[in-house]
Amino acid sequence: MNAQIFPAQYSTLSSAALQIHLVNTYQLPADTTCRLLIRNVSDTYILENLESKYIFKIYRNAHRKLDEIRAEVSLLNALRAEGHSVSYPITDKDNKQIQQFNAIEGFRNGVLFTFAPGKVIHDLNTIQLQTLGTDVANMHITMSSVTLNDSRPVFNFQTTLLDPLGTLEPHLKEMPEEFQYLEEISSRVIQKFESFDTKSFSTGYCHYDLLPKNFHFDEEGKITFFDFDFAGHGYLINDLMSFLNHFFFHQLNNAITKEQATADFDIFLKAYQKVRKLTTDEIEAIPYLGICFHLFFLKFFYDHFDDFSNPFLTPKFTRHRIDLIRKWETLYCNF
Repeated sequence: MNAQIFPAQYSTLSSAALQIHLVNTYQLPADTTCRLLIRNVSDTYILENLESKYIFKIYRNAHRKLDEIRAEVSLLNALRAEGHSVSYPITDKDNKQIQQFNAIEGFRNGVLFTFAPGKVIHDLNTIQLQTLGTDVANMHITMSSVTLNDSRPVFNFQTTLLDPLGTLEPHLKEMPEEFQYLEEISSRVIQKFESFDTKSFSTGYCHYDLLPKNFHFDEEGKITFFDFDFAGHGYLINDLMSFLNHFFFHQLNNAITKEQATADFDIFLKAYQKVRKLTTDEIEAIPYLGICFHLFFLKFFYDHFDDFSNPFLTPKFTRHRIDLIRKWETLYCNF
């Protein structure tokens, strides 16, 4: 009998084994429990004891290389050092913030994060919208000036429009009209930006997934931001665009009227600008970056089919996502 272990590409680390390892490595109380919370883009475990909660994230090497994880950790450390409320990486007894595991498929890296107190709120009131706008703007001040020694994704038209088109083309052979639409809308976005003074646009690191699922409000109304897994460098208004997606999906789900969604986003935007003033072109450009956002994530689904999206990535799903781009264009864009 051949005792050699057969190769794998995506294992799930044992919660029981992680509990023993993490309790020892981080000197956590002996009553700390560990369980798998979600197997998703990364594997997320929740650790709990009588005093505290923690989140332990195991990254897939196909999604995030070690240098990218180091950059995420450095960004969160910088944000914490400047007083921003983020879920930050915890240092272990050996002064390390990244753990490495020799899994079946090869080395996998993990980070233990503080737990963001509070809960997700989808229907934000005026005060919450103002707090969010203020906090995001303050966070952007740091994210526009911080320098990271390791690499993170870059968000530009190559990575959010042209590269996705290259990835999608062979998969959309049976959807020629849909692919033609994506080519045309991408070209129109690039042409639209030629009318903007993009040299005046603020750049830096952005969260790029600034939806309510990624920040908690506590009982006092304080926000804690988390899940910077997609953070990368680009126009800072990308974060305002990703938050606009909250209202987009809320409208599609009939959870808010178009008028209320517009008013709520305006409250958020005005609070943001009390801290960081935006140019007129930056504000006008926000919706067009939404086309890039949706194409970027459609590429992501195809890139990670084996390990992530195969339960849902079907032709019907792809048509649905392209239809979302059409609806976004109708609702927000004026080419």
